[in-house]
Amino acid sequence: MKKLLVSAIGLSLLIGTCLMAQPKKPAAAKSSIDQKVDALIAKMTLEEKVGQMTEVTSDVVSKTNSPIHQIDPEKLKEAIMKYHVGSILNVTGTAYTRQHWFDVITEIQGAAAKDRLKIPVIYGIDAIHGVTYTTGSTLFPHEIALAATFNRNIAHTLGEITAYETRASYIPWNYSPVLDLGKSALWPRIYETMGEDPYLIKTLGAEVIKGYQGNDISDKYHVAACMKHYLGYGFPMNGKDRTPSWIPDRYMREYFLPPFAEAVKAGARTLMINSGEINGVPIHASKYMLTDVLRGELHFDGIAVTDWRDIQYLNTRHHVAATQKDAVMIAVNAGVDMSMVPYDYTFFTYLVELVKEKKVTMARVNEAVHRILKVKYELGLFERPVGNPDDYPKFGSEEFRMASVQAANEAITLLKNNNKILPLKKGLKVLVTGPTANTMRSLDGGWSYTWQGDQSDKFAADKNTILEAIQQKIGKDNVNYQPGAAFDSLLNVSETVKAAKNSDVIILCLGELSYTENVGNIDDLNLPLAQIQLATELAKTGKPVILVLAEGRPRIVTNADKLSNATVMAYLPGNEGGDAIASVLFGDVNPSGRLPITYPRYANALVNYNRKNLENGNSDDSHGYNPLYEFGHGLSYTTFAYDNLHISKPTLNANETLTITVDVKNTGQVEGKESVLLFISQLYASIAPDTKRLRAFDKIGLKPGETKTVTFKITAKDLAFVNDVSKTVTEAGEFKIQLGSQTQSFNYVSNLDAPSRTGRL
Repeated sequence: MKKLLVSAIGLSLLIGTCLMAQPKKPAAAKSSIDQKVDALIAKMTLEEKVGQMTEVTSDVVSKTNSPIHQIDPEKLKEAIMKYHVGSILNVTGTAYTRQHWFDVITEIQGAAAKDRLKIPVIYGIDAIHGVTYTTGSTLFPHEIALAATFNRNIAHTLGEITAYETRASYIPWNYSPVLDLGKSALWPRIYETMGEDPYLIKTLGAEVIKGYQGNDISDKYHVAACMKHYLGYGFPMNGKDRTPSWIPDRYMREYFLPPFAEAVKAGARTLMINSGEINGVPIHASKYMLTDVLRGELHFDGIAVTDWRDIQYLNTRHHVAATQKDAVMIAVNAGVDMSMVPYDYTFFTYLVELVKEKKVTMARVNEAVHRILKVKYELGLFERPVGNPDDYPKFGSEEFRMASVQAANEAITLLKNNNKILPLKKGLKVLVTGPTANTMRSLDGGWSYTWQGDQSDKFAADKNTILEAIQQKIGKDNVNYQPGAAFDSLLNVSETVKAAKNSDVIILCLGELSYTENVGNIDDLNLPLAQIQLATELAKTGKPVILVLAEGRPRIVTNADKLSNATVMAYLPGNEGGDAIASVLFGDVNPSGRLPITYPRYANALVNYNRKNLENGNSDDSHGYNPLYEFGHGLSYTTFAYDNLHISKPTLNANETLTITVDVKNTGQVEGKESVLLFISQLYASIAPDTKRLRAFDKIGLKPGETKTVTFKITAKDLAFVNDVSKTVTEAGEFKIQLGSQTQSFNYVSNLDAPSRTGRL
């Protein structure tokens, strides 16, 4: 951290010098909400303020050993009247009806209205791919599948519908989106990310946030977004959840910070902090990250909430605080506004003591409470702490379901299609087999009805598994089902092989069961051997094998993929995923998904696409970059031709815009959608440049024979990188454009009148 602190000090000196040279600007007038917040804070006691900074789980205010979930009035009274708790979150239990949620939230807000200042509680929930804890809600594909669509409109629509249904559950705060960079394939939260590319994540993440929050989060159809997990959570060195990362400051700024910077620009009102540590410093203890960067550079003014028990863990896990009380002091002084305690009131007790002992200033407490109350006012909770049940007629509607269908259809990614075996004819005799073939758990994943998604087969019983969708698509008489294998053991292999011999084609469904967080930790990225053995035995029949992967991360399937005639990546496509897979397999949907991650060929060859040139290998090295499938890969049932790549000028000067156009034609026989990905490479730079970087994308639909011209506009800022002193710069030099099969080069020139340096971020 010494280098980071030196950089921060240098930045402070630079800012100080600039401020001395500039006339002092008058303070901006306070908004009406800020004035209301200031007036309320002036009335609050220390205990009432600290209570607002305290978040407990619903378990704390619920009855124990009850066959059904019920709020315990005495526990709730203690939480509100004694500890003035400002927030409650939902994590455990099961999915409830809207009526139950109405009863729960009404009781909680009713108790809050009896406290002295009548400050409403802000209830939070992880609605990360739809409202995961409400029965009958619309469950979308997980974020990794959303990213595969490369479709901004789908991302925005997912946000809007999820917000609508979250508010229809009377909950105003959504712990989403996940903006972590999914760089470590082992990490069990890969499926919650939007892939490995910063530009893709920041672009789709901003759309989700705009969908969640709309133009006014105080209305009854929008919620406060919570960007998470700030910062660097998705790159643990050992691939396990909540374990250390080692990320240099310039690398952090180059790859991990941009999605959060974009989210702040998009207006995200809250943020959840990374549970891990970077370079030995827990983020919950890092004033550099939580104050200097987050507040000073990104200018984020919303709530920074901890993740689960993470202040306590500064003492018990990270060992940077000798006591629990020290942990509270360190975290709050670093910049934490709200503690997800979540099971007791120790944070409240310790923080009150720390303020009285002057180890935490009242100014720091007031700052945190101001942010919390401001979001509550912005959400309209003071005027409408509980919504009106009659305001949400579209909850679980066919309109919303079809939006999920579209998302799943566009997410499914065709990785391989030898001899154009797909789409299949509907009159074929089909064997469906494999552990993911007949369970909703492998379509919905974690955070579905329960934390681990282990009750999806119960709550999504009216939805189609892959098997059921295929049966509906081509008729049960044409479908034979044999499980063949569980996730880690073989079952009725001989019966399955016999069924395969009597079928025209085998649809082999492999992958993972639902999981999330540390429960999903694995020691081996290889898919369990039993699943590969099943593929091997089926391939011996000589019947064509269609491999369908339903999984939350790219498990190594190289040996199974070698045996398949076609390979389809389904990710975790949600409740409509079974139908989407069947529609792709039998040609009712033309696949258009693209990989938002690099799919590795080997378990120990985990290199992301935006690699350094040294990772490419050379004539003397047979172990260079060689993934099974590269980021951005995805096939279609039609063909697209790229032509007439044109740039507006051969040389781009600072403060100018380069216009790039390319013609894309559907040269096949069926209508299709194409994700047009603009990659740009800098050939030489002071920091070793990436082999290529995604700098823009668009998705278009084309009828057979139709041509569309796609236009991108690039500025110096779009070509920037972070140098060795953590400054974002654009250096003069040659750049190569790649659009499909088309390539072209241009030069960037900076000058003294328009310096190439673009700033700190």
